[in-house]
Amino acid sequence: MIKIGLISAATYGYMDAPRTPGSFHGTAFSTAFNGYDPEKSKQYQWTFAAASRTLAGAKIVKVWDPHLEWAERLADVCNIPEVCGNPEACAEGVDAVIVVDDGSGVQAKLGIPALRKGIPTFIDKPLAMTAKAAKEIIDIARQTGTPLMSASSLRFVPDVVKLKNEVASLGEVHLATTICGNGLVYYGIHALETAYAVLGSGAVSCLNVGQPGRNIVRVRFQNGRDLLLMVAEGEYMAPGYQINVYGKAGWRSVQPDLADLYLYLMEEFLGMVRTGKLVVPLDEMLEVISVLEAGERSLALGREVSVAEVLD
Repeated sequence: MIKIGLISAATYGYMDAPRTPGSFHGTAFSTAFNGYDPEKSKQYQWTFAAASRTLAGAKIVKVWDPHLEWAERLADVCNIPEVCGNPEACAEGVDAVIVVDDGSGVQAKLGIPALRKGIPTFIDKPLAMTAKAAKEIIDIARQTGTPLMSASSLRFVPDVVKLKNEVASLGEVHLATTICGNGLVYYGIHALETAYAVLGSGAVSCLNVGQPGRNIVRVRFQNGRDLLLMVAEGEYMAPGYQINVYGKAGWRSVQPDLADLYLYLMEEFLGMVRTGKLVVPLDEMLEVISVLEAGERSLALGREVSVAEVLD
């Protein structure tokens, strides 16, 4: 049985907003491994997302959150044996660690103790809000040889996997578009990683011709392909996800079915824990954050920004 420590899982606060009870990702991960008591879950006014099934061979045995009382409630509902007094304790006596997207954008720092101990670690998206911050985490994983995973769940949903398997039949792909709602770095990672899952990496520059809150980023790749990444805030566009691939022999358009997306994500993480084989290459994790930051910087500067530039 794989024993997992779960960090920053019971409350959520986007950027500098006060943290509120519950966590969409934290409860989804907890219920995916441990199940839950439906009646107990209804006792509280909180964000609670229950997985449709549980994953075999692993259990969350420790949990920490800066709001201890909500960590205790999550532990009670999901039968997590130990509530820790600090995040470091969640990396003791476990086989793997999950750091949850808590809205801060800097949750990766909570995974450093586990990485330094050589414990396979999942850091929820985004790995960081800047390329340099992402590189600091990735450098620790490289130096210690610790398996690290950070990825959008959309990479692994069946519709996207199917498109990846079909893309060769479309012939050469010179153009593609991918779109989602909300902020460019924090949520745009979902749209970008959907494209990376299907088409691969190798971005060299970004040109954002959009407006504040409405990003239209042309991402150019080493092979000459252009990807149009569109990400808009809720006041301009309804939420959703879509990828369009335009090949010389055919087109495909996919709006992924998001059912059970966190189960697919955690299945991939368990595979890494068991085998030590990375799910996403470290260089690709860094490139994704670099592209998003380059797109953000391009809008601010009014010019094309190279992917390498954000790491200078």
